[in-house]
Amino acid sequence: MEFETSEPPTPHPMETDESLPPPSQDPPRIHRLDESVVNRIAAGEVIQRPVSAVKELVENSLDAGSTSIHVSVKDGGLKYIQVSDDGHGIRYEDLPILCERHTTSKLSEFEDLQSIKSMGFRGEALASMTYVAHVTVTTITSGQLHGYRVSYRDGVMEHEPRACAAVKGTQIVIENLFYNMIARRKSLQSSADDYPKIVDLLSRFAIHHKNVSFSCKKHGASTADVHSVAMSSRLDAIRSVYGVSVARNLIKVEASDANSSSSIFEMDGLISDANYSAKKTTMVLFINERLVECTALKRAIEIVYAATLPKASKPFIYMSIILPPEHVDVNVHPTKREVSLLNQEVIIERIQSTIELKLRNFNEASMYQEHYFKAVDSSPVSKVAANKASPISTSTSGSQKVYPHKMVRTDLQDPSGRLHAYMQVKPSRHLERNCGLNSLRSSIRQRRNPKETADLTSVQELINEFEHGCHSGLLDIVRNCTYVGMADDVFALLQHNTHLYLANVVSLSKELMYQLVLQRFGYFNAIQLSDLVPLQELIMLALREEDPDPEGTENDDLKGKIAEMNVKLLIQKAEMLDEYFGIHVDPQSNLSRLPVILDQHTPDMDRVPEFALCLGNDVEWNDEKVCFQTIAAALGNFYAMHPPLLPNPSGDNADFYKRGVDGKVNIPGGVDDELISEAENAWAQREWSIQHVLFPSMRLFFKPPTSMAANGTFVQVASLEKLYRVFERC
Repeated sequence: MEFETSEPPTPHPMETDESLPPPSQDPPRIHRLDESVVNRIAAGEVIQRPVSAVKELVENSLDAGSTSIHVSVKDGGLKYIQVSDDGHGIRYEDLPILCERHTTSKLSEFEDLQSIKSMGFRGEALASMTYVAHVTVTTITSGQLHGYRVSYRDGVMEHEPRACAAVKGTQIVIENLFYNMIARRKSLQSSADDYPKIVDLLSRFAIHHKNVSFSCKKHGASTADVHSVAMSSRLDAIRSVYGVSVARNLIKVEASDANSSSSIFEMDGLISDANYSAKKTTMVLFINERLVECTALKRAIEIVYAATLPKASKPFIYMSIILPPEHVDVNVHPTKREVSLLNQEVIIERIQSTIELKLRNFNEASMYQEHYFKAVDSSPVSKVAANKASPISTSTSGSQKVYPHKMVRTDLQDPSGRLHAYMQVKPSRHLERNCGLNSLRSSIRQRRNPKETADLTSVQELINEFEHGCHSGLLDIVRNCTYVGMADDVFALLQHNTHLYLANVVSLSKELMYQLVLQRFGYFNAIQLSDLVPLQELIMLALREEDPDPEGTENDDLKGKIAEMNVKLLIQKAEMLDEYFGIHVDPQSNLSRLPVILDQHTPDMDRVPEFALCLGNDVEWNDEKVCFQTIAAALGNFYAMHPPLLPNPSGDNADFYKRGVDGKVNIPGGVDDELISEAENAWAQREWSIQHVLFPSMRLFFKPPTSMAANGTFVQVASLEKLYRVFERC
């Protein structure tokens, strides 16, 4: 059966010409980009992946003279990165400009680049992180009694530095990396996890900086994937990080040139011999103490191995090259991954020749040794001696595979085989009591989400619900609106393009807090209450407020029993509330800490009784997902920006504050000035928080649900186009 195929008809030339728009005569205008756009573009170049951020922070720690650096990572670095060191710290007076672009202590003039010895110099890394993530810095310098903690966004401090307890050095936390670069974040989430790259990065630093101890682990993990202590030799450092199988097959190599007319450099390193076998080349290269890549040098060394040792053509290479600072241009790559060398071809050729000679000499020596031992082993005497010496085969041939369950870790030179590497600090009695509970929780997490034990899939499902249920039109309004002012106690006026909207501040803040609780699940800073607050009293207060006859005492016994039951329930759930939500209830049933959900915002403490009752009554504890959802909703309602309980003095409630000479309310003759001042402060603080905290945070984090388009949260009250039509009629 045949089918006829016909080409689509070619359009007539005249028809084609008419359908095309006339060519533009004027060239496009050149305009200056907004500073925020420039900063975000620059940040995307400097911080390309989570491993880029870790590299910059570790280099800063090394520049600070640290002897101990610890890295903790969650979700491959997209959700959480923490780098702690014991360096000299950051001065208090430098904190305001710490994260501004091009602020640095490494140089002051361009000529300083000619002799730069530090790894950082541009002053761009921390600034770039603040434009694509949420950055918190905790630091203390020598001689200070306490440290300081401050958060940064878009290069500036979000609040004044706050005094806090701190250990020597600096701790920098990066959260929600690339939260405002959706395409970058999605591509990283869909690609392989960056955590192996971070582990590889720390391993490279650890073998070069042998006098510094490094550790790297996943957030919440009990053991580190990289753990090195200060070593006396480079070989010990490699043995500690990469294992005995690598360290025992390395040979030392050195090269130098002092001819000023050609090149001046010194190189020392360790390269693998013929017994080393791997699927890919590992090259750790430091030039003037800076971790870099050099494709030309790597390729030159691979050529030597392929020609000299064909069976070991994928080598392990550690190399440190020292040159005069003026012979190295460190400012050739946004991430400082590459450098440019003066007389680079001459240096590479000299190193290549040195390695080739070393490998040939080693190969000849190995062949001679192999022939010698074959001759000795062929004699009967040697066989008998060998059998008497050891009944166990000690062959280390690379061709014979040794299975993990048959390995014996008895090498005294291998730090990873020593007993202290497997020792743990003896837990306190409190931890011993909770050991079973913690192990059970860990196993449950692993079953729920094998990829990341610190996350719960039920929480991720709740996050996915509001992210996928986001209303695109409302999202555009929230991201691009201008705050006009408060229309009344509940509604704010917003302008978006040519439209004016009323927005319910209480509903918006409640939903924002709910979403933030789920997004920061398990990672809350704390609000320490100045006084311990008994839960029993809080719940009793809330029950009396709900009573239609608060003066009556006939139901006090019933209220007491209800309060007692709720207190017992909350004490039972205290560990979970503290670990996941930052709500701390001590064994004496006192509320002592609350979480920080939104920076620069503290909930109305007059609503604590209502919140405590809500935790006891409204939370569904039996279903995990519903439990987390209802606790997040209770926190969202508590932290929402409700109108203060005191009436607004500037509104229609001025009579509330009148008093007579006998102190009774609503009797003409006087005004309670102290009460009015308290109310005015409360209302002014609320409006400031709405303008400077709530709406800026909504632009960054908020995903308005579809229901808000129809439930009166947003109401359009005016349109400029329609107003013009009205004026035209007039």
